[in-house]
Amino acid sequence: MRLTAPLTASVLAALSGFHLAWGLGSSFPFRSRAELADAVVGTSAVPPPSACFAVAGALAAGAALVANVVPIAPTLRRSALRGVASVLGLRGALGLMGKTEMLAPGGSSERFVRLDRRIYAPLCLGLSVGCLSS
Repeated sequence: MRLTAPLTASVLAALSGFHLAWGLGSSFPFRSRAELADAVVGTSAVPPPSACFAVAGALAAGAALVANVVPIAPTLRRSALRGVASVLGLRGALGLMGKTEMLAPGGSSERFVRLDRRIYAPLCLGLSVGCLSS
């Protein structure tokens, strides 16, 4: 259990970094922005930078909460962690059911749905559990 919080915070921070890079125009780890959009969003175009930055900010805030580096009252931190865990849990559950489009309309490419069920949704569920155990 001692590794859960640092691991969860690290993964959230890394995901925040990816979203920040995508907002700045990178396609890493894909060869092109079109390939990135198809695999990560399920559309033909990457969302605008503002959307990428918003997700990056939310993930960074979650990482800071999990790492307990935000100076807030313990009861407020627990509530915030439950909120982060709920969002990630909902995202993961919808992904496993093939219903991610309810949260992000238009994301329905075959590649995205496959990756969502195999990687993204289980990752979200694992991060949700990691947030709750922090």
